[in-house]
This record gives sequence, C-alpha cells and structure tokens, in this order.
Amino acid sequence: MDRTENLILDFANFIWGTPLLILLLGGGLLFLIYSELIPIRYFRHAIQILRGKYDDPNEKGQINHYQALSTALAATVGMGNISGVAVAITMGGPGAIFWMWISALFGVSTKFFTGSLAVMYRGKDSSGTVQGGPMYYITQGLGKKWKPMAVFFSLMGMFAVLPIFQANQLTQVIRDVVLVPNGWDVGFTSNLIIGISISLLMVLVIFGGIKRIGQVTGRLVPLMVVVYIIAVIYIILKHYTLIGPAFSIIFEDAFTGNAVLGGSLGAIIIAGVRRAAFSNEAGIGTAPMAHGAAKTNEPIREGLVAMLGPIIDTLIVCTFTALAILVTGVWQDSSADGITLTALAFEKAMPVFGPYLLIVCVSFFSLSTMFAFPYYGSKCSSFVFGTKTIKWYNAFSSITAIVGSVISLNVVVAFCDATFALMAFPNMLAALLLAPRVKEAAKDYFARLKRKDYLTNTN
Repeated sequence: MDRTENLILDFANFIWGTPLLILLLGGGLLFLIYSELIPIRYFRHAIQILRGKYDDPNEKGQINHYQALSTALAATVGMGNISGVAVAITMGGPGAIFWMWISALFGVSTKFFTGSLAVMYRGKDSSGTVQGGPMYYITQGLGKKWKPMAVFFSLMGMFAVLPIFQANQLTQVIRDVVLVPNGWDVGFTSNLIIGISISLLMVLVIFGGIKRIGQVTGRLVPLMVVVYIIAVIYIILKHYTLIGPAFSIIFEDAFTGNAVLGGSLGAIIIAGVRRAAFSNEAGIGTAPMAHGAAKTNEPIREGLVAMLGPIIDTLIVCTFTALAILVTGVWQDSSADGITLTALAFEKAMPVFGPYLLIVCVSFFSLSTMFAFPYYGSKCSSFVFGTKTIKWYNAFSSITAIVGSVISLNVVVAFCDATFALMAFPNMLAALLLAPRVKEAAKDYFARLKRKDYLTNTN
C-alpha cells in the first residue's frame, strides 16, 4: 500500500510540471488577449443571461442557463473552496493564494471559450440525447481522426470526478469536530460507516439524472454559498485589524516564499495553480459537460455564463476562506491540514458552535459536488462505452465514496491532481485549435446583440 501511495504522489508531482503550468496559465492569458477582453466587457450581459432574460424553453438542451451554471458550480464551489484552500496554504504558504487568483483570472477567459464550444459542437450519445463537452467538441470540431484524444479525455474524466476527495474531507470533519470531541472511538470502522452513509445519499440523487441534479444543485448552491460567506465574513470582521497584514503576506510570499510555510517560488506557483484547477477547474474540461446541456442555441451566450464560475468560485469564495485562515493565525499555530485547518479557524473565531456551523456548510458543499461529479463521469462513460453503462458507472462512483472515506488525504489529493492534469492536456489543446471559430461566432453574436436581433424570454 505504501508503495502504491508513493507512486501516485510521485506521478502527481511529475505531471504538474512546467508544461502544464504553461498550458493553463499561458493558454488562459492567450484566450483573454485573443478574445479582446470579452469576459470583462460583457460581464453585465452575462448576468442578464443568467437571470433568464434570454431563456427559451423551445431551444435544444436539458436544463436552463442557471441550472447549468449551478451544476458546474456544485462541482467546483465545494470542498476545493474550504479544504482545498487550506491544502494550498499548507503546501505553498499564503503566497499560493495569489497564484490561485492569477489562475482564476485567466480561467475566466478559458471558461468562456470552452463553455461556448460545449454548445457549438454538441453531439448525440448512443441513446440519441444531445450532449456537450470536450469529447464532443474534439470529435465534432476537430474531426473523427481526433477521436482517440476524446476517448483518452473521457477515460481520465471517469476517474478524475470520482467523489473520493469530497468523501475524505467530509469524513475528516465529522471525525475531528463531532466524534473525537465527544469521546467516540475513531478509526477505520467509524470512517467506513460515514463513507457508507455518504454513498447511500449519493444514490438517492444521482440516479435521477441531470434534471434532478440540476434541480437539487439549483437550490443548494446559492444557499450554501450565502451561509458560508456570511460565516467567514464574520470571522474576518472579528479580526478586521489583521485583514491588511493578511493581504500583505499573500502578496509578499507570492514572490519571495519567505513565510513560515512558504518554499521556493516554483513550489508556491504550482501549489496555487493546482488548487485553483481543482477549485474552479478552468481548462480541465468538466464544466463544459454541464454547460453543454443548457437550453440554448447560442454558444456564446453559454460561454458568457460559464465564465462566471471562476469569479464566484475562486476570486470570491476561496478568498474569504483564505482570509479566515490567515487572520485567525491557525495556519501558523497548527500542524493540521485540509478541512481540519479551516475548522480550527471557525473554532477560534466562534467557540463551541463554529465547527458545527462549518459541518453544515461542508455537508452542502461536499454533497452537492458529489451529486454533480457522477453526472460528468457518466457522460464520459457513455461516450466511450454507451449509455447502457451509466447506471454501472453511477454505482461505481457511489462505492468509491466509501473508499475515499478510509484512505489518506495526501493520496486522495495526488490522485485527483494527476487525473485532472491528464484531462487538461486534450481539453486545452482542442480549445486552442478551435478558438478562431469561437471568436468568429462571438463577432456574429455581439453584432446581432447590437441590432437587438435575438430571442428574449417573453413569458
């Protein structure tokens, strides 16, 4: 077992090298320049689309714009925002947060291009249902000869979206905040029981398909974001005199690595980009699978909705988490990692009930992600093996939640990082090759927008 764990850790560190950093950061910067700053210029229009101003129930797709973004956010606004930020600070120091911001800023434009492509090149699965995502815009946009790359993406996607990280961290917070303080015996058996419970909850939702997932996440995502942000704002304001120093150490450590837990500049950048990729997944390719199911005939419209993801996920939610950890000082005072570090911040700022409030938030975050992830995995599975395998993949995904509950955090993080990285290469390559078609479609769409030659929701 130790040998297997070391192999996973070594491979994750190897794959997250300079080529992948250039692909994600450089690719995002290229998209931003090439798009002529569309994500920034049309932010207000994106909000109008999200609010349903242009919804048309007669257009192709399965869920509306809001549900598509909610499903995508359910998979990204999750444990990566709570425990992922703590992992980033533990691995790379406070400076890693700066590089999470940079990755997210570039990720906004990446999401615009991949979200647009998800609708522009939709295909059909073996049951004839219209689907979208990297595997489809690779084969539909680049041609059948690129299908091996689409298959590789799908195979990696089947493993990347297994709910092992969410189950691991939900188990950890229940163990450390509820069981241990109340004198319960903890170990493999208690972790196993929690994992089985999580698995059963997953089964109740994910076998209902994308419509049920969209309905559930559409209700859970706004609630969990609001409750969590209110809690961390309280923590931050309680230590308001330390807000300035917290930002100072983020910016200083981003380039010097002089903080207590900091390291070399390269290690800090890698830690930030890895956690940002896991947090908002810009460039990885999972979110386009949700946006490809949106009810719209306008690819650019969905691209604009997709670009909101990194803003909400990393620039807002992750920043609040980071500030809560930094202003309370728990990152210096404890050897804890992952969700336990965030729990310590809540406990220090809100003794007694703080950790329990975090458990409520964590439950929402982790479960909503675990509801959305199997949808992505089942789409990957159906692309390679046909739709008849969806129920088997969902069952497999549910079982892996049990596995995630009983293995170590380091191995879980390394496994997720490695599989996400392997998805990023084919997805970003396809997006870069198809970027001119998105730009052409954007010129057409915004020209029609100026002429008011578009459909609006008149209901």
